[in-house]
Amino acid sequence: MKKIILALLLLCFACKSTSLLTPSQHVYAKPVDTTTKPISNQNKTIYKLSGIGVRNDFPSARLNGFVQENDSTYIASIWPENFPINPSPWFAFKLWSEEEKEVHIKLDYSNGARHRYAPKLSSNGETWTLLDSTKVKKSPDGTTATLQVKVSTDTLWVAAQEIQDHRRVGEWTQKMAQNSNVTKASAGKSALGRELYHLNITNGAYENKPTVIIISRQHPPEVTGFLCMKSFVETIIDEGSKNGFLDKYRIMVYPLMNPDGVDLGHYRHNTGGVDLNRDWSQYHQPEIKQVTSHMVRETATHKNDVVLGLDFHSTYKDVYYTPDERIERKIPDFTKAWLEKIRIAVGLEDINESPGMNERPTSSAWFNRQFGATGITYEIGDDTPRDFIKVKGVESARAMMQLLLAE
Repeated sequence: MKKIILALLLLCFACKSTSLLTPSQHVYAKPVDTTTKPISNQNKTIYKLSGIGVRNDFPSARLNGFVQENDSTYIASIWPENFPINPSPWFAFKLWSEEEKEVHIKLDYSNGARHRYAPKLSSNGETWTLLDSTKVKKSPDGTTATLQVKVSTDTLWVAAQEIQDHRRVGEWTQKMAQNSNVTKASAGKSALGRELYHLNITNGAYENKPTVIIISRQHPPEVTGFLCMKSFVETIIDEGSKNGFLDKYRIMVYPLMNPDGVDLGHYRHNTGGVDLNRDWSQYHQPEIKQVTSHMVRETATHKNDVVLGLDFHSTYKDVYYTPDERIERKIPDFTKAWLEKIRIAVGLEDINESPGMNERPTSSAWFNRQFGATGITYEIGDDTPRDFIKVKGVESARAMMQLLLAE
């Protein structure tokens, strides 16, 4: 009998220990079906029409068809990976001509989507300029947008936003890992086998340190949020050792949550045809399942108390989606104080805050449900000036460090 009781106690202990290392399934007022759905992959190819060439056979490209309308106008079909979908029509392709001339490229969404992103041009895929707005003509209903561009034998990159694909993000993480207080690791693999990058940032051991978790790029086109996240993280790395922040805190960063969607040029979803920022409950998608498991396992193993979770996104304007004041969390006064510090530092008259009750299975709600932490979705506008994005990232990081050091 004693042996049976002992065995049962050991089994209960093992179950409890295992549960502490895996994310919980949380119940939300507004659940979302995140089971895998079929997607349509674009045909990666090169089109050649009347001396004009265009291609989509590179990471982050999106071009579903290319036909000639008249002597100077070509129609580029831009379709999403599946339906229904939040229409954020991403486009990216390379263009050239046998002779130098001006052409019109009509972006045809023809699927209920409306033109969203101001086109960017590049000669090398690294340095980007905004196409003059006078050279972009939208149809009255916004379902098409015609770009007037000069082409030559040199390749012209055309994209909705600056391309930050899996390789480029990986190069950034490798650069960050050259700092003595940064360790590069992996949180797992995407559905198609791409690495889910992870950075650990702290001075010394991880054990018993309160922790901040930072994620980005659940939605592939949301590059401005990623750019702000980069500036935010770089500031923590650069200044956190000097001001003592990294002696006290651990920072866990997951900069590219949806690498397959990014490299496949998706509007919003992963290869499972799902919005990853709705899967923080049932964990149907491999990317969310692996990253949340990694977060829970790491923080439990090293006895880290997660106090803040930040998810960087992009939308039409800068906004902070914050927890309603009625939601309990470990540092209840942090949000208002942080936003006010940011407002003053970047010279804003007002700051755009949108509180919510965490009713859907999003990352910000999950940070609160899983850890009791403050979860904030940090949105940067599509057209926010890039120099201001950098300033905002820097000042946001400084304000966060000042407040958390005072705790």
